[in-house]
Parts: sequence; C-alpha cells; structure tokens
Amino acid sequence: MANALENIKHKAERAAAGLLVDSLLSKSDRDRTKTLNQLLEMGKQFWGKGFSDEWYERIGNAINDPDNRWVRYVNRMLNETDPNVAKKFLLNLGFEGFFRGTKTIRENRTIYNCNIPWLILFDPTSACNMHCVGCWSGTYGHKHNLSFEDMDKIVTEGKELGAYLYMMTGGEPLVRKKDVLRLAEKHNDAEFSIYTNSTLIDEEFCKEVVRLGNITFQLSIEGTPETNDSRRGDGHYEAVMKAMDLLKKYGILFGTSICYTRANIEAVTDEKFIRMLADKGARFGFFFHYMPVGNNAAPELMPTMEQRRYMINKIRWFRSKECDIDFYPMDFQNDGEFVGGCIAGGRNYFHINSAGDAEPCVFIHYSNANIHDHSILEILQSPLFMAYHHEQPFNNNHLRPCPMLENPEILQKMVHETGAHSTDLESPESVEHLCSKCSDYAESWKPNAEEIWASQTHKKPAYVNYEVKK
Repeated sequence: MANALENIKHKAERAAAGLLVDSLLSKSDRDRTKTLNQLLEMGKQFWGKGFSDEWYERIGNAINDPDNRWVRYVNRMLNETDPNVAKKFLLNLGFEGFFRGTKTIRENRTIYNCNIPWLILFDPTSACNMHCVGCWSGTYGHKHNLSFEDMDKIVTEGKELGAYLYMMTGGEPLVRKKDVLRLAEKHNDAEFSIYTNSTLIDEEFCKEVVRLGNITFQLSIEGTPETNDSRRGDGHYEAVMKAMDLLKKYGILFGTSICYTRANIEAVTDEKFIRMLADKGARFGFFFHYMPVGNNAAPELMPTMEQRRYMINKIRWFRSKECDIDFYPMDFQNDGEFVGGCIAGGRNYFHINSAGDAEPCVFIHYSNANIHDHSILEILQSPLFMAYHHEQPFNNNHLRPCPMLENPEILQKMVHETGAHSTDLESPESVEHLCSKCSDYAESWKPNAEEIWASQTHKKPAYVNYEVKK
C-alpha cells in the first residue's frame, strides 16, 4: 500500500514538473524567468536544508539577471535543442535526478550507511573499432559484453536507490547500438549519456535518439587534426566533425570528452579550439587528466606540473565572466573542491566493466563484486567500496583528490586490506605496478597543490557525504 501511494505521488510530482517544463520550452528567453523561479522553488521543496540559503539566493539572483552569462547559456540550449530531447533532459536529469533523486540518495546513504551514487557508469562492451595510444581497452577486443538483462538490472536497481543518470563507455558503446536504444526506451524516465568515438553516429541513429529523447553524448576529441589523429588514428577528427554536424542538425544535446596529456594540453585548451566546439553545437565538455592505467599505458603522456597549474587557471577562465564562449568545461582532477574531492567508490559514481566487475572508478581496475552475482546495493557494501566510504576524502586538499594519482599509498592500502583483485580484462596489473607510475608525480604535485590551495578561499558546503578528517 505504501509503495502504491508513493508511486501515485511520484507520478503526480513528475506531471507537475512536466507542466513547468512545457511552460519553459514554450516561452521566449525574456518570458522564462517566472518559470525558472518556480523550478527553483520546487527544488527547495525537495532539497530543503541540503543546500545553503546563500546558494539558493545566488541561483535566484542569476535567474533574475537578464545579463547573466549562464542564464543566456541555458536559454540558448533550450532554443536550439529538439523539444522532445529538451523535455526529457529536464525531466529525467532535472526532476528525477537533481530534485527527487538527490533527496532519495541522501536518505538511502543514512539508511544503508554506505555510499549511494548519483550516477552509474557501465561498459556495454569491451569491443572498439579504434586503438588509441595509451588506452587500456584498446586491445581488449570482442571478449566481453554486458547482456541486455545485465544493463536492465543495473538501471532498475540503480533507480530504486535514487540514481537516474547512466553513462556508458567501453570499448565503444555504440557497437551495441540496438541494445542501447532498447534500454533507453524501456527506462524512458532515466537519462543516458554516452562516451563515444563518434564513428558510428549516423542519420538513422539520430532519428531514433530524437524519438526517445533521453540520450546525450560526449564525443572524444583532442585538439587539432594533428594532435587528435596522432593518438586516435588518421581520419578520426573528420569523423567527429561529421558527428557534430549531425547532432546539431537534429537538435541533440552533446558535449565533448577530452583526455589532456603532455602532448596535447595546449591544443585542447586553445581558445580557438573551444570556440570551434561551441560553434559546432557542443555545450559542455569533460576534461580528464591522462591516467597511466594498464600495462600498456604511456606514463610519458602525463602532464607536467607546470601544465597542470596552467590547466587549473585555463578551465576557470573559460567559466569566468571574461569569457563569452557558450561552452561549460569541467575538469574532474582539478574541480575536486566543487564535488568534495574523489567522487568514486559510489560516493557520487562507480563503474561496471563489460565483464560485470564493479570497480570504484573507471580508472581503478580492482574489485570484490560482480553484477552477475551481486545487487547494486551489495556492490556498494562490498569491501573495497566500503574502504572508499571510510577513507574519503583521501586528502582535505581537493587539488589532490585521487587515491591513485595523488595519494598512491592509499589505493595500495585499500586493495591489500580488502583483498580486491585486478579486473584488467587482458593483462592484470598489480596495484604496486600501477601506483609506482604515480609516486613521483604525486610527490612533485604535492607542494604545488598546497601552494595553490593555501592561496584560495574555500567555502564550507552545506552537505557532505563523508566525515571531514582533521
């Protein structure tokens, strides 16, 4: 009876949110202010004291400022996105994910006393039609696949805990294009976001994405044709340009996935490059620090200390008032302060590989649990995940968030104490071997990070899902 009443309440709340979204999409830029304020009020009802009064005030001031850069950015996205895609994005990621999901997740963290993620990342397949330099999955081949039933289980159980965002990587997820579409259709109340090399995006596929409305994309690209194709292969840059044109034509939301290395960091942060992405229709971008994962890794691609300092300043400039490019970049290695440090181990996300192994992070290939034998909740309560739960944050300086790259002694400790095994699908790598590639980097970065952190002002967040260490 209680579940039936909760389902009725959920449907009513989603319907109310749908009416607000319809209103938002039907109005001009200038007339959306009232509806945006109503959505903020709805957020307050769900989040309550989960966010500070200052945060609510700051968002409200932005909404009511017609000259605010990011309000103009939101309006542009709404205007250029297919109406069905925009509505599903706002309902699935906005209402289900941010509003209702955030509340459910925080309640479940207390109930189960473990990390409960906001998103789950999984690999439909290990297969990929490319072989990028330094990529651990480039040699996996067609050895492993999650069945449709596996993926359905992940999403079904994840939603029960409050997670409504599901990202896919690989391998190349679109090798499993039909099952991806089938999954998005069955779970049309969830949002799916796909990391792809772009080569399998075509007209027919775009039409299906628009029909469903709940799929977005992160396209892999690394700067100029020369810097990109030197790592990803001849012709890849041209394939990404074609995919961007198709996605823009059909009004499909997309961004970029950029791995920055010692060789390409200047190219992928060049203002002309970022402006080109925005002109092509990309509205956001995930920047990932190169990680020397796997026995075939190329540690020489890791950025220098000077380059990492440069990256911090550059990303913040792109998000500042001084920059007029309609593109929002995120750099998970350097934006730790805004998410409370490391988000892995189920704290905000975790990864399931194509063999079903549950890994704390897409870069941490060790596990105690597999989706074929465990539920999502059991995975989150497995030894390695609970070690993450107890140890986070791994460093109070959130410019040193990672237990591998910046605190390699911690990852070794957790793997040994929990008996986690290597999940590398071709060439198992010991945790000592992995961390040895990071030790010198960690020592060199430490004084830089401490200097930068000490020079900044840091605000205490209203909500943190870990115990702050002294």
